[in-house]
Amino acid sequence: MEEFEKRYGGVAVEREIQKYWEDQGIYEYRADRSRPLFSIDTPPPTVSGSLHIGHIFSYTQAEMIARFRRMQGYSVYYPFGFDDNGLPSERLVEKETGIRANETSRSAFCDRCIETVRKYEAEFVALWKSMGFSCDWKLQYSTVSRSAQRLSQRSFIELAAAGHAYIKESPVLWCTECRTSIAQAELDARSVDAFFHHVAFSVDGEVLEIATTRPELLYGVVCVLVNPDDPRYSGLIGRKAKVPLYDFEVPLLADDKVAADKGTGAVMCATFGDTTDVEWVSQYGLPYRKALLPDGSMAPEVPFVAGLGVKAAREEIVRLLKGRGLLVRSERITHAVSVHERCGAEVEIVPSRQWYIDVLGKKGELLEAGDRVRWYPAHMKSRYVNWVENLKWDWCISRQRYFGVPIPVWYCAKCARPAFADLSSLPVNPLETAYSGVCECGCTEFVPDSAVLDTWATSSISPMINLDKASEYGMGDGFMPMSMRTQAHEIIRTWAFYTIVKSLYHTGDIPWKDAMICGFVLAKPGEKISKSKGNADLTPQALIDSCSADAIRYWVAGARLGTDTFFDQGEMTELSGRFMTKLWNSSKFVCSHLGDFDPLREPAETKPIDRWIVERTNETIAQAAAFLGEYEAGLARKAIDELFWKDLCDNYIEIVKERLYQPDIYGAEARLSAQRSIYYCLLNVLKMYAVYVPHLTECIYRKGFDRLVGIDSIHLTQWERPAPADAELLAFGEELKAVVSEMRKHKSENGLSMRAEVPSVTIRGSARHEGWFRETEADLAACSHARELVYDLGS
Repeated sequence: MEEFEKRYGGVAVEREIQKYWEDQGIYEYRADRSRPLFSIDTPPPTVSGSLHIGHIFSYTQAEMIARFRRMQGYSVYYPFGFDDNGLPSERLVEKETGIRANETSRSAFCDRCIETVRKYEAEFVALWKSMGFSCDWKLQYSTVSRSAQRLSQRSFIELAAAGHAYIKESPVLWCTECRTSIAQAELDARSVDAFFHHVAFSVDGEVLEIATTRPELLYGVVCVLVNPDDPRYSGLIGRKAKVPLYDFEVPLLADDKVAADKGTGAVMCATFGDTTDVEWVSQYGLPYRKALLPDGSMAPEVPFVAGLGVKAAREEIVRLLKGRGLLVRSERITHAVSVHERCGAEVEIVPSRQWYIDVLGKKGELLEAGDRVRWYPAHMKSRYVNWVENLKWDWCISRQRYFGVPIPVWYCAKCARPAFADLSSLPVNPLETAYSGVCECGCTEFVPDSAVLDTWATSSISPMINLDKASEYGMGDGFMPMSMRTQAHEIIRTWAFYTIVKSLYHTGDIPWKDAMICGFVLAKPGEKISKSKGNADLTPQALIDSCSADAIRYWVAGARLGTDTFFDQGEMTELSGRFMTKLWNSSKFVCSHLGDFDPLREPAETKPIDRWIVERTNETIAQAAAFLGEYEAGLARKAIDELFWKDLCDNYIEIVKERLYQPDIYGAEARLSAQRSIYYCLLNVLKMYAVYVPHLTECIYRKGFDRLVGIDSIHLTQWERPAPADAELLAFGEELKAVVSEMRKHKSENGLSMRAEVPSVTIRGSARHEGWFRETEADLAACSHARELVYDLGS
């Protein structure tokens, strides 16, 4: 048995243990069909900058589940990936280099992207390793790798062949900052201060006042609408309205969607101000009038404001309206606008030819799939349901960007019919590979698609990427659906939703059985820690170096699943430091009494209090396993803490301490009884805490238990699966603790040392436990320093 140092070595010991795990291949994945498979679909972090404590929080919660399942006897498939293509990575490179993607050659920019993401990925791996993550890094994947690109392009081609992916020219959500189409799921809402400008349209010379926040789109107005039940305008329906400044006429229509109590009750429909405009244009077959270009400037044909940006154009149009007496008034308002989640720019709607995946036609199946997934916590399912029920757009999957998975399509130069890559040629970049074939129209010239796939189109096939790798281990059969997906609640509408979409189309089944939804770490009330908000000052690696990985992990485990939590470094350091010191010192004490212990030797008789701590341990094992089985690492830790602090340390050790120290007085068999029980209790406490503080528990295990257990690492051991705990012994233990508590209270209130002798201690409890109390008298007397034990037992 190794000697314990006075204090646990913290970070230095963690590094030694991490090297030991790596050298010994402790977490190396070995396909073992004799064990049930537990596969984890781990979120590949977006390579858009350095990680922060928020990432540590959610990823560590899931890593604890991997450890728990492994110690439950499962063959745990636990891969890590990186979502290292697409707009987030591009923006990172642009920020670091100062070079915009459209200012250099595509190939040079993509090379710079590859170089940058590889640097960050190496940092990510080093960080996860320093946190003690128990994954096999040979299972690592990258969404920009050739194998992932092959699977992503194959998914696209198969969906297109089945009619589930299609191309069309239509209004699309567009980011003028990133110069690309985006999907509905990439929208965020932001409240902004603005003006409701009341503008004077006219109908047969009479003023028709319309309030708008987008006067710069007057040139794009294609109709005016009122509510059919609004008596103010009933005589105007079917007539023509003249657009101010531009003096062309548009039809005046009636529609139930117009809110009579908003603004003036009359609205203008422009191409395109919002999604309602898109619906009206389609519904009434209205023409398209170009007002805005994809770069965010006004179209050259727009009088007065051609070439101006949106805000400058708005100001100029308001100035002109006011100067010509066409601005009735302007009122200040605060309203919500849609912004691109990646850059924060206000989103526009412009016509564009894009690729889509049909989701609107699958709403029923998508809702049914959501019912089949087990959501943890259960209320997170409502976020998925609300998203599906309120879908308004099919999923736009093409992006006018550079660093991503190329869309494997060429278009006939004559008729624009798409030609798809052969599956055997994947992955392919149409910009670098010519299409050799003949179009149905007879043309042999083809134009490559220069767009790339939405990054979610690739990360949404993470289960298939994992399946592809697992097949190398002979684990393809029965691998799908995976056991569990872990992710943050904010991307239910993206990653969870898109993965279910792809899985239904490709497999007809859900992608995973369980969804473990994690919360955020907040810097202050309502503000999550994130790279974009600039509130992640202390890097995770600096935090590990100053506090230790296990200190962070223990703090992380305190949160309920799915709930947001505040990060306070001082609070974390105090909480975790106190716990780790207590576990080290109590283990040091226990192991000092196990030097001559033989776990194969049974005592002639086991004392009631020794039987109680074993039963109490078994009860906690069952409680913790039940909580962790539902991904509640925080509730499980609370149950283990209760056993460790209150039962083992505060009571059991203090009560039996003299029996361990003095076998000459209490007898060798009585000492063996205590040794055996304290060994069982602490070993299983260490196994349970191994999920949370893997380095500290490994260190203690190797000093005091590996010789006795016969297994090299605590992380290769398994949790006990005990029979239900003996309720009578548990009740006896509670009564015994109450006796000790009353004794301590009496001494404390009277200013006495806990070692001070007292005349008597009263034993109160159930009469049916009298025999057990009698057998415990020696321990109670030694613990309380009482000259006499007095019984006051009830029925």
